[in-house]
Amino acid sequence: MFFYVYVLRSSKDFKLYTGYTENLKLRFEAHDKGYVPSTNKRRPLKLIYYEACLSRKDAMHREKYLKTYLGKMFLKNRLKSYLTGC
Repeated sequence: MFFYVYVLRSSKDFKLYTGYTENLKLRFEAHDKGYVPSTNKRRPLKLIYYEACLSRKDAMHREKYLKTYLGKMFLKNRLKSYLTGC
């Protein structure tokens, strides 16, 4: 079983949302349908990045890192062509 760390991008305000889950498909559907309070006003959303982890602890740790300044810089660099359209 995998745990997923994921990043969504709002098509409304272009902000990123980072989270983790056991079931990426169901979690994205919950975000997409507005069932998640932190993203329901920012729909539509796109899944722009995800990583698979072998344990919940690793996924939680990675999520926390991606929410830090250095984690955001990692994502910006990793997704440079997507975010800039180049």
